[in-house]
Amino acid sequence: MNTVRLFRSYPLAVQVLLVNQLGVNTAFYLLIPYLAGYLGQDLGLSAAVVGIVLGVRNLSQQGLFLLGGSASDRLGARGVIIAGCALRSVGFGLFAFGTSLPVLLAASVLSGLAGALFNPAVRSYLSHEAGERRAEMFSLFNVFANTGMLIGPLLGSVLLLVDFQASAIGAALIFTVLTVAQVLVLPAREVPRPQNSVLTDWREVLTDRRFALFTAALTGMFALQNQLYLVLPMHAETFTGTAVSVSVIFLVTTVASLALQVRITRWCDGRWSRGRAISTGLAVMGGGFAVTAIAATAMPDQPSSSPAETALRLVPVLVTAFALSVGVMLTQPFVYELIPTFGRDNLSGTYFGVFYLASGVTAAGGNALIGWVIDLAGTSLPWLPSVLCVAIGVSSALAVLAIHRRSGIGPRPTTDEETSWPTPTS
Repeated sequence: MNTVRLFRSYPLAVQVLLVNQLGVNTAFYLLIPYLAGYLGQDLGLSAAVVGIVLGVRNLSQQGLFLLGGSASDRLGARGVIIAGCALRSVGFGLFAFGTSLPVLLAASVLSGLAGALFNPAVRSYLSHEAGERRAEMFSLFNVFANTGMLIGPLLGSVLLLVDFQASAIGAALIFTVLTVAQVLVLPAREVPRPQNSVLTDWREVLTDRRFALFTAALTGMFALQNQLYLVLPMHAETFTGTAVSVSVIFLVTTVASLALQVRITRWCDGRWSRGRAISTGLAVMGGGFAVTAIAATAMPDQPSSSPAETALRLVPVLVTAFALSVGVMLTQPFVYELIPTFGRDNLSGTYFGVFYLASGVTAAGGNALIGWVIDLAGTSLPWLPSVLCVAIGVSSALAVLAIHRRSGIGPRPTTDEETSWPTPTS
């Protein structure tokens, strides 16, 4: 079953939200990677002010995930998704036309709040619509998301040939189109009247011991995914002597996802338990960093003398990036599949909200720890950051495996004969 046929086998609402994720990531990466340069160079803001503007956007998103998840459960995922996309359209529009600090801060708050609203809501909506096909649907979701991550920076670099305003307007227009499409296509679902207060719902999720252990065990996934933006670019530039090589990392991970994500999820779904798939993925994510750790000890200090040598020096980083991508492909679809199964159906948004809140905090903490180790290692211990990543991945894999052996994670796998994949509609 190829990706196109698999996509067509889902209801229209799921198809719209998959395309929505493609558009969300395209618009996001069309703008955000170039925002710091625009604020500092074009507007002449200090590095401290640039950091505040970017930090407000991140804090507005990560800190309000729980609010977005609860809104999805109580008001209905459809309305929250639409509101989130509309708010981000306004936020990105303000980046296009605003130059004063108050306007830029308002743009950051709106853009961050938008993500806090639609991220949990989209996943909650999809988990209900996909039913028993959640794992393969989330694998397809990753394909669309990664495609957007590839298209966005490329489109942004083209629009920047005009100016940053063109890039920001383009991003805002994409979110406007997504908002209209969802208003027209996403079916409204009746939302049962809540029986408990918001605080009671939050308490129920936050005191869910099984969910807390599951989320804590996945700290390695949160921390290691972010090394695509920290440790791997650092090694790529150090090994090759050029920042241009960093772009190849993202190309490799995106192509790997497009080619392998659905195949890997489908293969694991019929053969492995959820605990085995997730723990194996975490081990692969961490184990891949052993390659850059070994390469860091053997890499010559002098710069490369030819393009061929530069390409050869980049190979260890690309191997690690590929392993990280494969590990995410093994882990993430099954993690997303399992999150709503821990509690009541009408709390799935809150569970996703808590999960995203935890992932944001853990990722920030992991980056701070690994960044501190990078500074500590300097040039004398260049292998140390990668070794720490190996330890993080292996520790998380063992934690998930321990939970799985003690109480089980997810449904039991079927045999090859029992596995039945739905026939796609024409």
